[in-house]
This record gives sequence, structure tokens and C-alpha cells, in this order.
Amino acid sequence: MQVAVVATTVVMASTNASAATLYEQDGAQLDVYGRIAMGIAGGGPKVNTAGQQVNNSAEFVDVYSRLGFRVSQQVSDDVSAFGRLEWRFTGDERNTAQGFNEIRQSYLGLKSERYGTLQAGNFDSLYYQFVSAPFDVYLDRGLQFSSTGLQSRGDSVGYYTPELNGFTTFVQVKHYSERGLIGAEQQNEGNVVAAQGGIHYQHGPLSVGVGAVEDVVRGGGNGEMLYGVMGSYQVTDSVSARLGTEWQGQNDQYGGGYETVGVGATYVTGSWAFTADYYRINRDNQGGSDAWAAGSYYKLSSAFNVFVELAENDAPGITHNGGLKDAYWLTGARYHF
Repeated sequence: MQVAVVATTVVMASTNASAATLYEQDGAQLDVYGRIAMGIAGGGPKVNTAGQQVNNSAEFVDVYSRLGFRVSQQVSDDVSAFGRLEWRFTGDERNTAQGFNEIRQSYLGLKSERYGTLQAGNFDSLYYQFVSAPFDVYLDRGLQFSSTGLQSRGDSVGYYTPELNGFTTFVQVKHYSERGLIGAEQQNEGNVVAAQGGIHYQHGPLSVGVGAVEDVVRGGGNGEMLYGVMGSYQVTDSVSARLGTEWQGQNDQYGGGYETVGVGATYVTGSWAFTADYYRINRDNQGGSDAWAAGSYYKLSSAFNVFVELAENDAPGITHNGGLKDAYWLTGARYHF
């Protein structure tokens, strides 16, 4: 399905289709990839959850520009070693004191076609990769399910099996340590491990992921389990649909309980791609709200595309004027290399 490949290249924020091989010899390979993305953003609610006035005028922004390297080497007929290093930088201003502002990926691992893949370091959570990724079709603010950093991003070890009859099983742990902390710096929790795991199924145009995450407080969670079931279906070469749900229990101390249902679709025609998603979010003790996002993307070339996105997260406690008056908007261009 060539059109589906185009849709992924145009829409997905993590596209690295233009990666260039810098070195390849004796089973070893080094690739460089990245993107420079600039845009203008504006809109959003004029009043926050605390009732304070917020300036929502337009501004020139960087849209998650990045630079990365991938390395791999064949160890045996079945086993290969690999690594990845990726930085994020703010490209819309000089910013010489800061330079690269985030190490977004930094991990290494071993891959076996027979036994699976083991990796360690700083990487996107496996829950995201195998469950919520079908909804991550926006450059900014469109995703209402858990994203890449869920109990991940450093001090993590992950493993996933080879695909067998369409099924892939994954498991990951993240370690939080208080080593070296003294006195008031300690949280009296000692070492904490957050685990996640699940199953992904792929059969023809159908893809379904089921996962669970131990969302510990040390990692920004509420100490309760988080669950998700999400899938996508390639209806035609031009149309793909997605449907998912995610929920988490309410904690007596930290709150945070919710149930979210999302539905969306992507339509591709020629160099154009269009996306639309709707979410119903029910937060414990806060009632329900709606969120939506839509985007339009055009490929001027294999590496250069322009975009427009709209998104509104109708969260409880935020005053909205209705219609599109409080919708966040983003427009700009990206060049992949």
C-alpha cells in the first residue's frame, strides 16, 4: 500500500525517511537523520484553570527540530547490535547558550530474529510504540493518549519478541534511584521500579495493541495502573481509521483517574494528507469533556512539506468561547534530511 507509506511519511512527527548512510562496511552501518521545522503558533484558551488571563497571540516557534544518528553492526547471522543518539534543538532563535536542549533518544541493544530485541537507555516507551502510536499523527497537541515519555526516557530496559503469527509481546522497566541523595533530598521511597507490558497484533490492514503501565508517582504518575487498548485499520489505500480507549484508576491522594475514548481517520490523496480525531475524556470527580484535532499536510518534495493544524483540549476548568475561537493553531514547514 504505497499511499499508506506516503501517509506515514507526511503525517507522523517521528518520520526519518530521509536518513543518509554515512558509513557502511563489514556489516557496520552509521546513518544520520533529522529535521528542521519552523512555524507560527497561536490561539488556545484566554483563561487558564486558575482563572488567570493568558496571552494567546501568535508567535514564531520551532516545531520539534532534531538531529540523530543510528548505528548497527551484524554480530552473527542472527544477531545484530544497534544504538541510537538523538538531540532536540530550538531552531527558531540563536539561543547560543543552550544549543541542543534535550537528549531525546540515547540507547543501545541487541536484536535477534529468533529471540527478539533487548535495549537499554533512553527511548520511547514500548507502551507508546506498540499501543498509542497510531494516534500520534500530529506535530503538536493533537494526541490525548499517553505519549513517548510514559514511565520511560532514561534508566530503562525493554524487550519485545519477534512477531509470531502476527503477535508481538513487549515488557519494559524503568528504575528510579535515590543513590547519592542525603537528608531532605530523599523521598523515603528508596529505589522504585515502574513496569509496563502488553501485546501487539498485526494482520494485514489491522493493527491492535493492548498494554498496561505501572504509573508510579516518581515518574509523574498517580501511583495507579494505566491501561490502553488501541487499533488502526487500513480501510483503503487512501483511508485509514483508528479507535482506542485508555483508562486509569483514581488515587485517594493524587487523584488523576480518567477514562478516554478516541476515534480518528487519515485520508491521503496524491501529495496531500488530512487527519481528524475526536476524544471524549471523563475525569474522575471532574465530569466529562471533549477534545479534537485536525490537520492538513502537503509534500512539496520527498523531503519538504508544509502543514496546518488545529486542536482544542476542552479540559474542565478552562473557559471556552465556543466554535474555533479558542482552538490552538499551528502552521509551518519541515525539511527532513
